[in-house]
Amino acid sequence: MPLEHVQPDAILPIAERQKAGRALRKRVPRSLHAQWNPPDRRRDPVQTLIDTGRHRIAKLVPIRYDRMRPSPFTFLRGAAAIMAADLAETPVSGLWVQACGDCHLANFGTFASEEGTPVFDVNDFDETLPAPFEWDVKRLATSFAVDARSRGLSDKTARNLARGAVQAYRVHMQALSQLDPLTVWRSRVDIADVVNGIEDPKLRDRELRRLAAMTEAGQKGYPKLIEKQKGGGWRILEKPPVVFPLSDLPDDTHALVAQTALESYKLTLPEERRALIDRYRLEDVAFKVVGVGSVGTFCALGLYATRDGATLLLQLKEAQTSVLAPYAGPSVYRNQGQRVVVGQRLMQTEIDVFLGWTQNDRDDQHCYARQLKDGRLALIGSDLAEGALPYHATLCGVTLARAHARSADAARIAGYMGSGGVFDAAVADFAVSYARQTERDWRLFVEAIKAGVIEASPG
Repeated sequence: MPLEHVQPDAILPIAERQKAGRALRKRVPRSLHAQWNPPDRRRDPVQTLIDTGRHRIAKLVPIRYDRMRPSPFTFLRGAAAIMAADLAETPVSGLWVQACGDCHLANFGTFASEEGTPVFDVNDFDETLPAPFEWDVKRLATSFAVDARSRGLSDKTARNLARGAVQAYRVHMQALSQLDPLTVWRSRVDIADVVNGIEDPKLRDRELRRLAAMTEAGQKGYPKLIEKQKGGGWRILEKPPVVFPLSDLPDDTHALVAQTALESYKLTLPEERRALIDRYRLEDVAFKVVGVGSVGTFCALGLYATRDGATLLLQLKEAQTSVLAPYAGPSVYRNQGQRVVVGQRLMQTEIDVFLGWTQNDRDDQHCYARQLKDGRLALIGSDLAEGALPYHATLCGVTLARAHARSADAARIAGYMGSGGVFDAAVADFAVSYARQTERDWRLFVEAIKAGVIEASPG
């Protein structure tokens, strides 16, 4: 299987690769990354959203727009295609990584490792593709600037948050560049260590208590999502407008699609993991409305159980062409589910043992499958952002550096960024400028809803 990334130059010593990175500054000075001037030919953002919705389930698109409507930050979450086109107009160093593609602060979160330890990491890879490292860094920094301004905070605070995320990325990339490849590959961000570093004792104690409670709850399965039937079987609970069981519908087309996809997905698992999942039996399937950016794509839950009542929930999610593809080039993988899985395996330290993709050459709907993430653990990162935004910015910056270093040459990237704050300041300036652009786009979007050009509804 070909790895979809630019191979780092492991032949040259670290010092020479850092020197090569520094040399790139002559071609693309770091100060150029501050620039954001919308091009004259910039496409109407509302039309971009309409076009990206053409390949989604039509009746769910108004829900997507409704979730994007509350603030510029919720708009940014669903506007990955708009920002991808804009990033393609900005200067790039030429240093590529396996990029997240939709790198904003809400796409980082906490999940449990195989040992049950809470780990902080990137957790959304629907748009992953090899691309310039700056694109992820700029979108992450922008998300903090947009979020800060959406909260009514000052431009100075917004800029400081953006700069904090970039500085954390740069400093951690410099540290990783000095390590051997295996140590870099195994490095991870332990959320317990991170929370212990919070200086405010009240906030630190609160987060530690909640982390322990959430971790314990996360090990108890899915009590609010599934129930045992009187006849002994299991089923997924209906939770409108988010979860709709497929098994009892008069038209069983979607149920058959989900069942067939889950069966074909097993073929992409290593044999020992196929042996593991075969110890469970598929009991029920349901449709699930997910996220902000993913609303309108096909997503199903598969509930598996053993004869003794042990349960497992898998999420089957459609993967469409990455929003980066028109600008970074198409994926080498024809199957978009495989693109997502390979990208996730490259970027995440703790890989889901059930991660795989569907295989059906007669179907142009590509999907990938993984264990359903525990939303209670994911909230830890979200609440930490509420209580300690600067700390959360640092956490996300460190995590992104670790994710990028697994696929790229950390020494060249570190050499290009340098040991000073030139790169940090430039990207922070870009983030505040693009935050204003996002606000302008959001206002156009809200006006389009009011004018009836597009429909927004909670469903």
